[in-house]
Amino acid sequence: MIVVWQKIQIKLNYDQNLDDFMLKNHPEYIRFRILSKSLDARGAPRGKKPANLYHLEVCKKGEEFSQVNEAFDTRELSTKPIIIGAGPAGLFCALRFSEYGIASVIIERGDIAAKRMLAISKYWRKGQLDADNNVCFGEGGAGLFSDGKLITRIKSPYIKYVMKKFVEFGAPEEVEYLANPHLGSNKIRNIISAVTKKLKDSGSEIFYNNKVEELLYEGKKVVGVRLKNGEELFSDYIILATGHSAKEMYFHLKEHGVSMAQKDFAVGVRVEHKRVHIDKIQYGRYADSTGIGAARYRLSFHDNKTDKGTYSFCMCPGGHVLSSGTDIDGIVANGMSNYSRSAPWSNSALVVSVQREKDFCPDELLAGHDFQRKIEKAAYDLSVKESDGKALPAITIKEFLTDTITSKELPKTSCPSGLFKADFKKIFPSFIIDHLKEGLLNFESKMPGFIDSDALLIAPETRTSAPISIIRDRNSMVSLSHKGLYPCGEGAGHAGGITSAAVDGIKVCEAILTETKTGLSRS
Repeated sequence: MIVVWQKIQIKLNYDQNLDDFMLKNHPEYIRFRILSKSLDARGAPRGKKPANLYHLEVCKKGEEFSQVNEAFDTRELSTKPIIIGAGPAGLFCALRFSEYGIASVIIERGDIAAKRMLAISKYWRKGQLDADNNVCFGEGGAGLFSDGKLITRIKSPYIKYVMKKFVEFGAPEEVEYLANPHLGSNKIRNIISAVTKKLKDSGSEIFYNNKVEELLYEGKKVVGVRLKNGEELFSDYIILATGHSAKEMYFHLKEHGVSMAQKDFAVGVRVEHKRVHIDKIQYGRYADSTGIGAARYRLSFHDNKTDKGTYSFCMCPGGHVLSSGTDIDGIVANGMSNYSRSAPWSNSALVVSVQREKDFCPDELLAGHDFQRKIEKAAYDLSVKESDGKALPAITIKEFLTDTITSKELPKTSCPSGLFKADFKKIFPSFIIDHLKEGLLNFESKMPGFIDSDALLIAPETRTSAPISIIRDRNSMVSLSHKGLYPCGEGAGHAGGITSAAVDGIKVCEAILTETKTGLSRS
């Protein structure tokens, strides 16, 4: 057989069948496989039929597809790596190590996904928070409840590996080629469980319900961890993948002089519309068509006077708004959707950029965390005062824009914790309020109908990213201040989403193996 890499582009109406089209129009190709697929619905509001754009790899008779199979030689480390956190960064770091025959020790403060769900349900329905088992902590990390989005803007050769692994562990094959792949919170739970099973079968140990209370130091080197049960574990490789909500770790690192820096982030609200409304705005008369799926959007506005951006983030078509706080006296809003994206609502974060040295004190390392915390506590205090302490603050878009609360009634919502009508000026700094208003008016000009009478703003969305970057060497990935410590993923400020966090975990693994191969790690 002749190995080929012939590629073609095909554009079809969304309701056309690709197999039928290829058979009728390109019979010379006996096989094809999809490299990428994206939906172009930009002209749908004006009556133009949405279309799918395909990039295909094709074969003629006597030809064969090329195969790229990554080979892994067996490697050894002086000690098993200790990975703190079983989110995407930690799990993919361990998974990559296992490809080389290296077993890891993974420590997770929360429980397995199935048991974690029970604790989360109590929080949503009854307001009973488990500080170690919630939407942010537990097997799978925060990504387990964020729609399972695999969209990323980073460029990395490891992205294909990540997508291939997700498919290997049960994801639909389409995640390898869709322009905006997502797993859905319902599917990703089983996938993550399959990943951890594979790791255990390969010899890795996973300690659940066992929070790392502190790192162990020998001068300027991290040598191990102390667990909440008092047990101490030691390794030459401590990989810190705790996620952006493990604030206790930031305080611990600061106390021990680990190199960190303030980082910009964003704060705002969740906006929730009826799904059919967003579908009609985006798809026009094709909104009810079978096979087109719930509509997405991405919106942004930059204020040149203040040099601040207001933008949509983590858009969840056909999804739900969830309470996702990690503090008993704090409220946080987030969004998710299942694989089908069939819920009657669509939501997205609408956030305003918060800039270090401008919006919070530049002299206090953790001032960004304090900024987030103040908003979350204000939302909780307002909920206790005006509702039941678990309901999230909300207001209609029109009331927000006019500073007028017309009644205590709210449109029906997807949020299982409930909502109560609130004045957002009691929660947010004035610049967040002002930029949200300006942004909403701009978004209405881009998506007429966005400011809908039934559209809700739900507060507060504060955990968009870490307020801190744990500084590391670009090549070795080791902390600039402490040998043996490898900051990794979202919590370290080096990723922003499931895919980028997974990629970062792989990069840390590869950096450690490169160092040990050259002898640098023992210098």
